This record gives sequence, C-alpha cells and structure tokens, in this order.
Amino acid sequence: MLKVLYVASEAVPFIKTGGLADVAFSLPKELRKLGIDIRVVIPKYKNIPEELKINMIMLREINVPVGWRNQYCGIQYLEYDGVPYYFIENEYYFNRDGIYGFYDDGERFSFFDRAVLEMIESIDFKPDVLHCNDWHTGMIVPLLDAHYRQKQAYRNMKTIFTIHNLKYQGVFQQEILGDLLNLGSEYFDVDKLEFYGGVSFMKGGINYADIVTTVSESYAKEIQSPEFGERLDGLLKSRDRDLYGIINGIDYDIYNPESDSEIFLNYNVDSLVGKAMNKNQLQELLGLPVQKHIPLIGMISRIDAMKGFDLVVNIIEELLTLDIQLVVLGTGDPYFEAILKELAIRYSGKLSANIMFSSSLAKKIYAGCDLFLMPSIFEPCGLSQLIALRYGTIPIVRETGGLKDTVNSYNEFTEEGNGFSFNSYHAKDMLFTIKRALGFYEDKSKWDKIIRNAMSGDYSWNSAAHIYEELYNK
Repeated sequence: MLKVLYVASEAVPFIKTGGLADVAFSLPKELRKLGIDIRVVIPKYKNIPEELKINMIMLREINVPVGWRNQYCGIQYLEYDGVPYYFIENEYYFNRDGIYGFYDDGERFSFFDRAVLEMIESIDFKPDVLHCNDWHTGMIVPLLDAHYRQKQAYRNMKTIFTIHNLKYQGVFQQEILGDLLNLGSEYFDVDKLEFYGGVSFMKGGINYADIVTTVSESYAKEIQSPEFGERLDGLLKSRDRDLYGIINGIDYDIYNPESDSEIFLNYNVDSLVGKAMNKNQLQELLGLPVQKHIPLIGMISRIDAMKGFDLVVNIIEELLTLDIQLVVLGTGDPYFEAILKELAIRYSGKLSANIMFSSSLAKKIYAGCDLFLMPSIFEPCGLSQLIALRYGTIPIVRETGGLKDTVNSYNEFTEEGNGFSFNSYHAKDMLFTIKRALGFYEDKSKWDKIIRNAMSGDYSWNSAAHIYEELYNK
C-alpha cells in the first residue's frame, strides 16, 4: 500500500485561517478511499478546540535540532473522520493565540519542518511520499536531502510540494541557514535557497521537490509569468515539466444542500422550492425586505483589494441604485470595512454588511442568494465559487486562476455555462457583467437552466484525487 505523509500548517477541524485548511482535511479523506495510507501532520496550536485535544494520544517525546539548540517535541496522534493525524507539540513555539505573523515565524517553522523529519524515525509509519504544502513546509525538502538521505527510512522517499498561494513565501534573513536549519553557506545561492538577499522557504520547496503542484491549471500557467510569478516566475518556468495544476474540490459531506443542517431548508437540483425558502429566511434574518423577485447577491470574502473590493467600492453606489439586494460577509482592510458599514446605514434595505466571520451565516448565504460575486485580482483556486455552484447560487467572477477554470460564462445560444465572467480588471466591466447576469435572472426559464447547469457539475475531490494518486505512483 502506498504511504503518504501530508504536511500542512493548518487543517479543518483543528485550526483554519484559509482554504489550505479545507484542502488538508478533505483531500486526504478522499485519497484514503482510493486505498492510499495517507496521514496528516500539523503543529499542535493553542487554539485547537479542547474537545479535540483531550482525545489526542502522546506517542513519543523527542528532541529536535534547531541550529545549536535541542528543542523538545511531543508527537501526538488522533484519528478523525477516518484520517490519522499527527500533531507536533512544543509550547514555546505553538502555545500562542493565532498561528502566523509572529516575529520568530522563521524559527517556529524551521522547528516544525525539522520535527516532521525527525518524527518519521520515531513512529510506526514510513512514508513513500512526503506531500508538503505552502511555505511553512517548504524547507522540509532541502532538509531531507541535506540531513536524512543517508538513513534507510529516507533513502527512497519522494517529495511533492503544493503551492496554494505564491504571494506568501516565508522569506527570512540569511542567518537562519546555519542558526536554525543547520545548512551551510553554500545554500545561500541563487540556484538553491537565496532570494533577493534572504532565504525563501517557498523557493526551497519549489527548487528541491520531485514534483511541484498548484491548485488550478490556469494558476500553474499564470505563476510562470512576471505578473503573477512573485519574482519566482523564472524558477517555475524552469520546472515546467514537473509543474502540475490540479483544481481543488470541496467536501461533499460538508457542502451538500440536500443534507446541510446549517441552512434553513434542504433542497436539490430537482426540487428548488427549498432554495427560494432559504432566500426568504435569509432576507428576514438580515433585516432586508422579504421580496422573492429581487435578486440577492452575496459576497463571502476577505475584505481587501486582492479580492476585488476596490472594484466593488468603485461601483457599489451605482449597483445599489439597481433593483437588487447585496449581502457581504467577512473581515479585512479597515478602509473597505468602514465604507461598507457606512453604506449599509444609508442603504439599509438593500445592503447587509456583516463584518465578522461566521461559518453558519456563510452557509445560509450560499444557499439563500441568487448570485455570488467574486472579482479577485488573482485567485489560485478559490473554494467559494465551487460552494456557490454546489448550492445553485450563480457566480460572477473575474477570469483568473481557478475562477477561470471552474466558472464557464453562460451562452444563451447553446444554453451552456454555469455562471458569468469578465476578463479585464475594471469596475465598469464588472458592472456590465453583473447587469448581464441580472438580465438573465429576469428570464425564469433561462435562469432555471443556469441553476441546473451549476448544480449538475462535479465539484468534488473525485477527479483531483485520482490525479494525485497518479503523481504519487509516478
């Protein structure tokens, strides 16, 4: 049986800041259905819920070399939803509120990466493949080659490195090479780990892994260009033969309008009465006029420029003069938050601005809205548009990354397509596309067809899991 250790900095239901956590939970679950013995390892953070912590079993206590230091490491274990999880415990590094953004993140994740490699000798699981994710795990691959290849357990181990978002790279001062990673000065080289005067964890993963993947085919192409390559486009271009774009899926056990207990009423593609009832109840919950014929547009997002909120702010007053309602859920840039709060007061019957995080309200928005707006500058994959499609809420997206790969603009002549899209990053183009979508909303037979197209698509992990299986076997 193929053995894979999936290494990530976060995973649902233990800890989450973004889409990586969803992937680290749902992809291994799907791969185990294919007969792969895949297990997950993450840090044991303070903010993991107590009801999960109390069920963890201490397997081993070891020391981990971090430069000249020998640091304590507890290895804990828990099986959750059929997937085995390991947790790297060290109170100094991980017993803090929050998980990223600390002054010593370079040391914290140097420890984590080395601890994962040390752990393998100490547990009854010797993986064939190490599957690392994003910068926090990027240094595992060069450390494996530098310190462990001579040992039998590591000799034939292969590595995959997945880029979830190239923007965040984990770049630290040159001194970490010797002081934290036990690597010689020869690694401070443009062909190895050096990155514009610093040391890049992301570059380490890309440079040294056997295979590099990212989370959509379009993003795999985009990151080989200066516009999206974040100054690593040359390296990624040189690895083109080993670079694969694999679109993420969503967990159908969690996101299923037929069985979701967090929405007002369950429904499916063959019985959409429930969707209309979800809209009524959502309008009532948000204090919006309950009017079933007014199109309700949803946004669930980090509220910042990267997610397209400068476009939204540019046209929002013109948009709110139309016969629509808009609901926004998320937190982010205080500038955009303040604008949304102020407009929600002025347009109290048309705009509901919910400046917070709530997974329960998010589910109700996915189920209750007619349209879902996602005008990102770039979007490696995006999960929100997939969830919206699953719930029959029609996406309006900018054609970038995974949005381009998953949302096909509706063609009224062929009746194909599951949403609406625009190409150039321009507020007027976005507004034109929203108006185009609203035009089809008025034609109930066409709109019903678009909803059916959306809900009939496969947004599960099924096809992606088979591609990962092929790469592991390769």
